[in-house]
Amino acid sequence: MIAYDKLYIDGQWVEGTSDKVMEDTCPMDNSVLYTYKAASQADVDAAYAAARAAFPAWARTTPGEKASMLEKLGNAIAEMADEVADLLICEGGSTKPKVDFEIGMCINICKQAMAFPYLMRGETIASDTPGKENFTFKAPKGVIGVIAPWNVPLVLAMRSVVPAVACGNTVVLKPASDTPGTAFIIGKFFEKAGFPKGVYNAIAGKGSEIGDYFVEHPIPDAISFTGSTEVGQMIGATAGNMIKDVSLELGGNNVMMVLKDADLEKAAASAIFGAFFNQGQVCMALNRIIIEEPVYEEFAKIYVEMVKGIKVGDPHDPEVFLGPVISQTQVKSVEGFIEGTIKAGATVALEGHTEGNYIYPWVFKDCTNDMPACCNEVFGPVICLIKAKDEEEALAIANDTEYGLSGCIFTRDVFHGMELAKRLETGMTHINDQSIADEPHVMFGGEKMSGVGRFNNHWVIDKFTSEKWISVNKN
Repeated sequence: MIAYDKLYIDGQWVEGTSDKVMEDTCPMDNSVLYTYKAASQADVDAAYAAARAAFPAWARTTPGEKASMLEKLGNAIAEMADEVADLLICEGGSTKPKVDFEIGMCINICKQAMAFPYLMRGETIASDTPGKENFTFKAPKGVIGVIAPWNVPLVLAMRSVVPAVACGNTVVLKPASDTPGTAFIIGKFFEKAGFPKGVYNAIAGKGSEIGDYFVEHPIPDAISFTGSTEVGQMIGATAGNMIKDVSLELGGNNVMMVLKDADLEKAAASAIFGAFFNQGQVCMALNRIIIEEPVYEEFAKIYVEMVKGIKVGDPHDPEVFLGPVISQTQVKSVEGFIEGTIKAGATVALEGHTEGNYIYPWVFKDCTNDMPACCNEVFGPVICLIKAKDEEEALAIANDTEYGLSGCIFTRDVFHGMELAKRLETGMTHINDQSIADEPHVMFGGEKMSGVGRFNNHWVIDKFTSEKWISVNKN
């Protein structure tokens, strides 16, 4: 795999200036892929300064020019698909379905964003003052600081970076320490597409050295963060004290409701993907499946048999669906939830096991909402089956969580499912489909502790622009 060991600042590839040396490791065997010099606070200063300097000219670029550059950006991703795939597999343990999803989604994000410069529309509003006219218009915010997670690192960076740039902003991206390469391959995309220097910048370093400084820095006008609720709370508090806008896409404790009239085979097949895609390391992944009592045992039997058929192993194998979790730290976290849930009295319907960073799937029955794997975001290949006497109890159990990101309902009565979905306290609910869904032209975002703000299409345009009022007195 290529070593992505340089920072990308002001169109230049430079070494970090921290005295810390960091490692990028492979989750398949914990081997070191390469080392690199970490970014210091001085590098944060340089990246933000470059973005600030590039902003005025980029903001004035015509919509057509921006759209043309975004088209070239999508083409660069497609042309570099093999390099991207190698990075996602080696650095993140991504399986082929995950690789295909990330590459395809990033290209589509660029395609959708080509229209954004044309959608920054304003209004003419009548005035009560004779001879006066009011105008409102959208303007880019300025410099956007983006902090991306390790689980779906390319997509979850690009869905902030690309719309921000499309709206006329400039960007500094800080990746997760587990997946630094994705931030720098994005730099290669921008370089290949011919963007002006400073429009996109990427730095990677230790959170203890630059994490708080990245958010507290006076230059960025907004921070877009995707990651854990705990870190998001700290970022929100810091940014709030500075009256700085934030977009926070945080954790989830997502649920599938299986009603007694559901197609159980379809529901079970969907729950395979929903629970175990990317080893369950997805903010939208299913933690809980709540099943109405009349079909509980039948669904459990069908589901366990399907889970047994999942192939676990080296993600280079195109038939493998479940690869390694990201690190030994994550292994220990998932194992803690497993052990705690067993101690709490859950029945092991399918017993998994751990080999290095590979965790084979676990399925628990007879679960209650207060068990560790039910009330926390597990971020691993673990699923809990909960019995409900009827749909009202199922809905109450589903809503009994501090999170509210994604959910799904299986029923043959689609209209009834939609009415029930309105009562499910989530930002996104899918009828007769699993919980992991993202389309770049459709709203994405959660409720409660799952975050604030919305991504995609005109919703993300609103987030990365400011509304301005200009009045004209003709008298």
